Amino acid sequence: MKKKIIDKTKKIIKHRYFIPTCCVLVLLSTLSILDVGFIFRGKIAYEKNTEIEKSVIETLPPLDTALYDSLLAKLANNSIPEVVESKIDPVTGKIISPPEPKPTLWPVKTVYPNAGAILPFNRIVAFYGNLFSTKMGVLGEYPEDIMLNKLQGEVKKWTLADPEIPAIPALHYIAVTAQGNPGESRMYRFRMPDKEIDKVLAMAEKINAIVFLDIQVGLSNLRSELPLFEKYLKMPQVHLGIDAEFSMKTGKKPGTVVGTFDAEDINYAANYLAKIVKENNLTPKILVVHRYTQKMITNYQNIKPLPEVQIVMNMDGWGGEAKKKNTYNQFIVKEPVQFTGFKLFYKNDIKTPGTVIMEPNDVLEVNPKPVYIQYQ
Repeated sequence: MKKKIIDKTKKIIKHRYFIPTCCVLVLLSTLSILDVGFIFRGKIAYEKNTEIEKSVIETLPPLDTALYDSLLAKLANNSIPEVVESKIDPVTGKIISPPEPKPTLWPVKTVYPNAGAILPFNRIVAFYGNLFSTKMGVLGEYPEDIMLNKLQGEVKKWTLADPEIPAIPALHYIAVTAQGNPGESRMYRFRMPDKEIDKVLAMAEKINAIVFLDIQVGLSNLRSELPLFEKYLKMPQVHLGIDAEFSMKTGKKPGTVVGTFDAEDINYAANYLAKIVKENNLTPKILVVHRYTQKMITNYQNIKPLPEVQIVMNMDGWGGEAKKKNTYNQFIVKEPVQFTGFKLFYKNDIKTPGTVIMEPNDVLEVNPKPVYIQYQ
């Protein structure tokens, strides 16, 4: 069905959930009988700076907190605590109270997201990479049609493995790449031209995928880089990834040591996104933070999820299954923030003889279960 062009300049911000403009009145008249799952997986018209935008976003049903809590509990997969009754000491006759149950780290008790949140109602399956390189990830390795078909195949596999949390596709594009050479800026990073980002957006539209712009700051910082991508982050289908590995606060060039982000950096990114969400009447953004060592993220307990921004801590280590699960348990599970991600490498995960790429059911054995899956 063709999209209507609302304004003369044809500058339309396209939400991945699209309903033709002519159907808005029907949508408004029937919202009371729609459940939250339909809204997340359906398609909603989104036209910036119009009454249509306000009417659709403002009439989204409120967040189904019962379903939200239920899915978080499913992801955490906590065992049912054993009921221990009080006992009487046979010698003293005193009542011995049972020990307090051990607190669980997951699910994380944090703020509820605004209506229209993607997580945990869907699981995101993303292809990662850069169009200028066949070695940085699957996104740039294959011709467009082959890559998109491959992604859709992975999405189907994840939905079959866990149909209660249907998978949706994403393209995770490295919009700022760390460099071994300083460049004119002396910042050891290279920003992708708009035309390359536009190509990724066009690819994503073909399969109704969301998009992540990933930032590797090098010797720069998020305060300098994020504002340059604001026009894209204002688009409802565009989200953000930040890579601590290439945040070189010591001044060393990328690749020589593993970089780091502090909670302050992550909170800056989250608040920056939240401001965009509020000013543009958007549904919540997702912020993916890459991590595979202890020092990559400092002061995790100070990271603050917001109603406008859902934060995913993504396990970014490669290797065999046992190594990946250990990395996940050590650096993601033990330092909970909000949601978790799990990265799979088509090549690096099978470098060791006898290793294979983990299948969805293998990954779903970890607790909590990740809601963001990234393939490189």
